[in-house]
Amino acid sequence: MTIQNKRIIASILFVLISFVCASQMPSVEPPPPGTPPPGLPIDEYVLIGIAFALFYGVRKLLLQKANNN
Repeated sequence: MTIQNKRIIASILFVLISFVCASQMPSVEPPPPGTPPPGLPIDEYVLIGIAFALFYGVRKLLLQKANNN
């Protein structure tokens, strides 16, 4: 079996599995919609995460630059 045939068979199986998953109906009725959740506040942990990401990125760039020289 060539790679092209394997890709075609894999694509067909993927499409068929997608149809099976989409056609299944839930067995119970969904609960009635409630009130929407309140907006989530952006707290200090987001700022700490951004600071950590910046520190990590700068550190990786400096280490990569040091390894290339």
